[in-house]
Amino acid sequence: MFTMGANLDDESWDTSKNKTPQKNLQTLLPKNQHQLVFTFEKRNAKPVTLVGRFQIDDKEKKEVLKLLKKKLGTGGTINEEWIEIQGDKKEQIIKVLQTNGWKFRKK
Repeated sequence: MFTMGANLDDESWDTSKNKTPQKNLQTLLPKNQHQLVFTFEKRNAKPVTLVGRFQIDDKEKKEVLKLLKKKLGTGGTINEEWIEIQGDKKEQIIKVLQTNGWKFRKK
């Protein structure tokens, strides 16, 4: 006899799904313990400065982005652990963040 499909004879089916995705459980650091790095990219022939690996909660990242956008007069966004700022603004970003207590990796 030919049968097709799954064997559904027993009555224990686990159809539950974990509907709350787990965020990356990263350790949150105070701003004076961060060692931020910079990356420079060109996207669609326009310069973008990436500052990152922020290990803070999303609310604090939004506050840092808002501060940078206001002080530099430019646009920007948050992409995971990185803040992306339009333009080649590395030196200006360093000045703004150092006055607010952030640390940078020595090169």
